[in-house]
Amino acid sequence: MKKIFSKIILVLLLMTTFVSVNSQTIVRGVIRDAVSQQPLQSVSIYFKGGKGVTSSSDGSYMLATENTRLTVVQFSYVGYKTVSKTLIPNKEQVIDILLEVSDAKSNVVVKTNKRGKYSNKNNPAVELIRQVIDNKDKNRISAYDYVSYEQYEKMEVLLTKTPEKLLNNKFLKNFKFVFQNNDTTKIQGRAMLPVYINEISSQKYYRKNPEKKTTYIIAEKEVNFGEYLDVKGINSYLERMYEDVDVYQNNISLLSNQFLSPIADMAPTFYRFYIADTTEVDGVELVRLNFAPRNLNDLLFKGTLFVTLDGNYSVQKLVMSISKHANLNFVRELHVNQDFEKGQDGRFHLALSNTIVEFALAESAKTGIVGERTVSFKSFTINQPQADSIYKGDAVVRIGSQNAASDTFWQAHRSPPLSEAEVKVYSNIDSLTHLKSFKTFMDVATLLMAGYKSFGGYEVGPVNSFYSFNPVEGLRTRIGGRTTPRFNRNIYLENYVAYGFKDQKWKYYGAVAYSFNHSSIYAYPLNYLKLGYQRDTKIPGQELQFVVEDNFLLSFKRGNNDRWLYNSIFKTEYVREFGKDFGYTLGFKNWKQTPAGIISYLKPDGSSLVNVPNLTTTELSAEFTWAPHRQFYQGKRFRIPIINKYPIFKFRFITGIKGLVKGEYNYQNLNLTIDKRLMLSQLGFADVKLEGGNIFGKVPYPLMTVHRANQTYSYQLESYNLMNFLEFVSDHYAAFSIDQHFNGFFLNKIPLLKKLKWREVASAKVLYGGVRDENNPDLNLSTIKFPVDKQTGLPTTYSLNKSPYIEVSVGVSNILKLLRIDFVKRLTYLDHPEVTEWGIRTRVKFDF
Repeated sequence: MKKIFSKIILVLLLMTTFVSVNSQTIVRGVIRDAVSQQPLQSVSIYFKGGKGVTSSSDGSYMLATENTRLTVVQFSYVGYKTVSKTLIPNKEQVIDILLEVSDAKSNVVVKTNKRGKYSNKNNPAVELIRQVIDNKDKNRISAYDYVSYEQYEKMEVLLTKTPEKLLNNKFLKNFKFVFQNNDTTKIQGRAMLPVYINEISSQKYYRKNPEKKTTYIIAEKEVNFGEYLDVKGINSYLERMYEDVDVYQNNISLLSNQFLSPIADMAPTFYRFYIADTTEVDGVELVRLNFAPRNLNDLLFKGTLFVTLDGNYSVQKLVMSISKHANLNFVRELHVNQDFEKGQDGRFHLALSNTIVEFALAESAKTGIVGERTVSFKSFTINQPQADSIYKGDAVVRIGSQNAASDTFWQAHRSPPLSEAEVKVYSNIDSLTHLKSFKTFMDVATLLMAGYKSFGGYEVGPVNSFYSFNPVEGLRTRIGGRTTPRFNRNIYLENYVAYGFKDQKWKYYGAVAYSFNHSSIYAYPLNYLKLGYQRDTKIPGQELQFVVEDNFLLSFKRGNNDRWLYNSIFKTEYVREFGKDFGYTLGFKNWKQTPAGIISYLKPDGSSLVNVPNLTTTELSAEFTWAPHRQFYQGKRFRIPIINKYPIFKFRFITGIKGLVKGEYNYQNLNLTIDKRLMLSQLGFADVKLEGGNIFGKVPYPLMTVHRANQTYSYQLESYNLMNFLEFVSDHYAAFSIDQHFNGFFLNKIPLLKKLKWREVASAKVLYGGVRDENNPDLNLSTIKFPVDKQTGLPTTYSLNKSPYIEVSVGVSNILKLLRIDFVKRLTYLDHPEVTEWGIRTRVKFDF
């Protein structure tokens, strides 16, 4: 009965969120100085007897209420006469205001500091901000035992100033109706073109002990580009770029970076604070506190805080942006505006949050992209516990058919409402995706950007692997592709064929996968079975992420690149994910490896060495991944992990079975990796990796761990950049690496140099390992010998018995906003042949 009762309560609570409100009273406009006609920022606009907002940097405002009794709106600003306007209930009205300077200023207390030499000592502004910092804990949601509220969220992407040449381009003439849907309500005086909108209505619940946050998504609506743009991928990326802004946290995550909050514990060290004046709004005395970075290049904000003088020192209003000198790429403007409203207990909670960022390739670029996230909160209830069933289960729960929510529902739950241009973008994009010319345009764009050309349910690619070269195959050509959901939503095929003109051998690959969740095998949550067979070449110890090994650019390598294998691999794997936190992979692999290049598998036989033509192993494997709060950039046919502050644990177990499908060895291989990004606020971040493994059983060196090496000129995060291919093998090992990004913390403080916006990087990689006596070919004469140079007779493969392998690097990233250059130094095993003691490595990465 208790369970049934809990479910009834849950249903009733969720049904209440669907209660429609027939109409709203909405007022919007622009506030200007009556004499100068300049827009006024931070003007208080509020319903008499109700909540309020403040004007943005361009003087614009928007205020809405569902209470028909609130018909008078007031406009109040320090030093100006208060203006009142009577509204017509249940209608949307535009009211522009001209404020006149007030002669009577008895209600204003002005406290100013002369802008001379700044000091924290005896500074009333700093004393006030320390009071705000000391009271942070009681002003957070976590101060309450229970909290619930309704949330509306809108994410929008807009284009700014579409070029006339683009509008008149004959290839885009059929799309002209899309470019004519301009929105002038976002930033006063500027017309912008909305191209994407995502809306979510949800009910949020918080419980303090045991702590649990649960979100029930009631409805979701978004612009749909069909198969031409990956909407899920866009959403995943935007969620990472536009995270929740919580000013009470020490660090605010935006654009994959951390900005120090103006009320962080260390804020007085990095910010300057000035008291502008005090005023009164709705009976609450407020201090307007201006703040700015001490160093304009650091990732800090500038703006205004309105702080209550009621003993709680709450934030009542927040308006902030970033300096144009901030060490941030492709961002022309970034603004955060937040309004807080007084709750039942007299404290202030967030009512409306707006984050808007304009991106451009260069500061002087005429066109750009604007991303805006608006989040509103209402029906804020504190310390009212819900049924236990509300807090159980997943952190995010989708209810019913959220995409089928009616227009009536959205009209009632949108706050603020959509503009006319925003409403129209839904139908415009739908019409666009049905145009034949648009389909052709997107087909060409996909080929250029993703490297695939679609032919119905099959796409050919990637184009960067069609041609490559290496010492074993010489010139290599390849052609292949894969099916898409248009072919079949359950069955996915993948294949390629390649040919080497030097070795005159064909290589090929074919695989078939069955998706048990009737969606792409690349989409969360994974649940598929895949069978594949591959015959191809491989460099032992080369491990690449998200790049095919025969990529043309990877053909260029340093030193002798003559250690290769011919592999024949039959592989079956079942992949299953449970939520985004946990997943596993079960596998079967039959692997026949044949040495190529200068590698020979030689085994002692009496007084001579005999050649072992190949090795065959049969393995069963299980891999488990636990990644709390894992995020992905999810594409239609791929996904890339988005690194956040949470750790990722991977445990893999492999057992080799002798006699099964010609398997020649019995062994067990255990491997554990832990990845963690350490967020260090103003010192940037550090990516740390711990890894260890052990092989139980007697195995020759080709079946040991061949440590990841890199002989290209690119800097590879997962590899040892000055280690040669097949230089080190181990049957037990432990490794540690750290890649530290300082985000310009030091270079930002050097005159002239700081204008370049370069960023410091440093890394260290340490590898311990070894080979047990039973697997050491120098001690066990029945196993395959380590390779040696045929001319000098010196070994080219080693164990790590005597000391660790260590390499370190220092470098500069963000050169030309894309390039990272590292000076890499190898510290150990410098007596090995063909060793490079130091080198310059580069890496290209798009980053904010």
